[in-house]
Amino acid sequence: MNILDLPIFNLFRSLRSSPRREVMARFAVRYDNFKLLLESNTELLKIIADIEDKLRGKAPFGFPYIEAQTLRTFFHCGRMIDCIEKMSGRPYPHLRCALEAIQNAVKGEAEENRAVPAVSREFVLRYADIPSREFAPAVGEKNANLAEIRNRVRLSVPRGFAVTTAAFEHFMAANRLEEVVRRLKAKVDIIETETILQVSEQIQMLIAEAEVPPSLGRAILEAFDELEASAPPSRRPLCISMRSSAIGEDATLSFAGQYLTVLNVPRERVLAEYKNVVASLFSPRAIAYRLHMGIPFHEAAMAVACLEMIPARASGVLYTRHPVNPFDDRILIQAVRGLGPYAVEGIVPPDHYVFEKSDPPRLVEKRPGDQAVRLIPLPGGSVAEQEVPAEERRLPSLSDGQAAELAAAARRLEAHFQAPQDVEWALDEEGRVVILQTRPLRIEGCEAGRDCPIPEAPPGAVTLLEGAEIACIGVGCGPAVHVRTERDLADFPEGAVLVAVHPSPQYVIAMNKARAIVTDTGGVVCHMASLAREYLVPTLLNARRATEAIPPGAEVTVDAYHGRVYLGRVPEILEAAVQRGGVFTRGPAYQALRRRADRIVPLHLTDPKSPQFSEEHCRTIHDIMRFVHETAYAVVFQLGDLVTDRSRISVRLKAPVPLDLYVIDLFGGLSVDATRASVVTPEQVLSVPFRALLRGMLHPALSSPHPRPVNLSGFMSVLSEQMTSQPGVGNERFGDRSYAIISDKYLNFSSRVGYHYSVLDSYCGKTPAKNYIHFQFKGGAADDVRRARRARMIEQVLAHHGFLVDTQGDNVRARLDKQPEPEIEAMLTMLGSLLLFTRQMDMIMHTDEHVRQLTRCFLEGNYRLDPEGGGSGSCSLAPAPQGNEGDRGR
Repeated sequence: MNILDLPIFNLFRSLRSSPRREVMARFAVRYDNFKLLLESNTELLKIIADIEDKLRGKAPFGFPYIEAQTLRTFFHCGRMIDCIEKMSGRPYPHLRCALEAIQNAVKGEAEENRAVPAVSREFVLRYADIPSREFAPAVGEKNANLAEIRNRVRLSVPRGFAVTTAAFEHFMAANRLEEVVRRLKAKVDIIETETILQVSEQIQMLIAEAEVPPSLGRAILEAFDELEASAPPSRRPLCISMRSSAIGEDATLSFAGQYLTVLNVPRERVLAEYKNVVASLFSPRAIAYRLHMGIPFHEAAMAVACLEMIPARASGVLYTRHPVNPFDDRILIQAVRGLGPYAVEGIVPPDHYVFEKSDPPRLVEKRPGDQAVRLIPLPGGSVAEQEVPAEERRLPSLSDGQAAELAAAARRLEAHFQAPQDVEWALDEEGRVVILQTRPLRIEGCEAGRDCPIPEAPPGAVTLLEGAEIACIGVGCGPAVHVRTERDLADFPEGAVLVAVHPSPQYVIAMNKARAIVTDTGGVVCHMASLAREYLVPTLLNARRATEAIPPGAEVTVDAYHGRVYLGRVPEILEAAVQRGGVFTRGPAYQALRRRADRIVPLHLTDPKSPQFSEEHCRTIHDIMRFVHETAYAVVFQLGDLVTDRSRISVRLKAPVPLDLYVIDLFGGLSVDATRASVVTPEQVLSVPFRALLRGMLHPALSSPHPRPVNLSGFMSVLSEQMTSQPGVGNERFGDRSYAIISDKYLNFSSRVGYHYSVLDSYCGKTPAKNYIHFQFKGGAADDVRRARRARMIEQVLAHHGFLVDTQGDNVRARLDKQPEPEIEAMLTMLGSLLLFTRQMDMIMHTDEHVRQLTRCFLEGNYRLDPEGGGSGSCSLAPAPQGNEGDRGR
């Protein structure tokens, strides 16, 4: 369950008082938009944390990463503005102007050296008539790249033509589909898997029932007939492959495997397959991909590449450098017999070739794959699987000379496009190399054994698998969920590890939930591997026996640095995954991200009480989200324009806790009528989860009058950080009021105190399957090293108690699901104590050792940090090291 899927609407039905029902109904409308706003706020915090992480030089990235994050940033910022306008019932023109100014500035930077894109109203364009990539808005990037390769790089591509985006627009308009599709797409903005499946089915059914307009049908078939007339006799009657060429595909984002390719299509099926390719624009995985990447509906348009079918002897994928190891500049080629889908879908183990980029390229590694079957075209249309004879299976699919020719083509493509390339190719019936498509290659990772933060197998760790191929580096931990059907995919839970036989681009639907992916087959060049790198999901492929070795439901740790899977949670692996250092601080991509970050990351609106805290003073994305976030709490909780004093819905909690805490009782959370009280006490709280949280906050040891052993250098770091850091670089100050929205079994607790921000969302009842705790913590007043130390301390405590935890910098997100009521209550009590225990803790965390010491203190119940301890050992803090300790642990 998502942290924002709050069960408050069922509670509203229980309200009986007419004035109160009216108030709560209006509150529900506001809160519906409020939860969407919080979802986008959370996504923006993650994007900002990731950008800051990249700017520290900890991992390589390219221009596709920058553009993808920018698109997502604009989407979520725009949605926050939409939500606050709906909540408040008034426009915020200055916010929209600020966002538009940022978008225009970014657009101007991107287009400084870019030619004006060409636009065509023709339904069909031959490749000879597409002079350059500037025609991408008219024909899509795949078509534009093929024309570029044909006309400028002078490499062989299939003969063919492009059905343009103007044709797509005409098809949609003639069938009056645009407005219908737009309305249906609005239902999946929340990115809920089940709604994606339902909306996709409805849209694709509408397209299947639509007719190709006569003028468009004639243009396509006339182009087909012209292509057939010029084909060699051996390829008549002509069949074509029809490949998606959507706007944005094979450009900033790969869209690998998200849209449809139909092979070996005869003339009589061309128009029907055109509709199928158009419909794939709205497949569940394509919708989920665009939503995750923040691509709005109006930017989605489908062109189609219609290419002469190549009866391939062999096909495959080549990368002009290693996709995971940025230090490896060699060319990687993977080949299979027959048609290419068995390579890009990871169906059979490919032959593997590695070339150094010398002139001519030099073969340095060759490894055959045992390919028992291949995919072949059938006469008259369609394709079929064919068994490979035993004697042929022992032979390579490419000769060394053919592989070298491919490597030489790879060098030319990389030189022309001035970036690493991901290339699909075929070897025709006469042994000639034909390029089927090329797109930018996304590179993520570190070199195995070099600058790798993950240790070898820790002593005592139980290894389930090793030797798997690494498609995307990283570490993930969670319960193993075996995916065999679409239903498994739709029900995939957040925080699990996806285990499957074959890799599939369909898994993109679950990638934003998965901690890691492990499959029996596949390789680093398959479509799903490309998607995993875009989603940054640790992924292992070709593990051979993952579905046998990994028990369903078992917690596992996936080490996608060394290609291993361990049984259970392995703290040494997970802790070491906190990256250190980094050298990726040079080059044009870094400088471009630095410029882009200046419009996204800095925060100038730091004090809600300042006159400068207004929409007129928003200058960055962070300013906008900060202003909207603060304003949203005022709108949703201070309903002075809706209610009288008699019907107010919030009441102040009177308790010995260092919070200015207000309570909104939805139903059954208090023993008194909140609309008639000015204050309530903890004794009047009936809400099971809120009572448990307060129990932890009211622990006697946390109200100790003794001061914390604040380290002087830590205190000075706070002062220094506030005086010298750029506004908003991780040290934002939040408002001072906290809120608890409660019912008898529900709690949404939002604490915004000083420089710290935390949200806790929980349901605690008699049915374990419904119970959950979702928790987020961010912020701090000290420098980023100390804030990160406190975050790691919180992470270690929560992980010890069985939470699934994800930490980036000073941002901690954790969840615990489907536990019995007593366990949920105990964990809420622990969290109440942890929230107060960690206040100002960043000021005393002057070494990494203090992370371990303070974790032990808390777990032993020694909340006062007494030297004698509250448990089995001393928790006195080690003295601060001498010298410039601020450089330690970076």
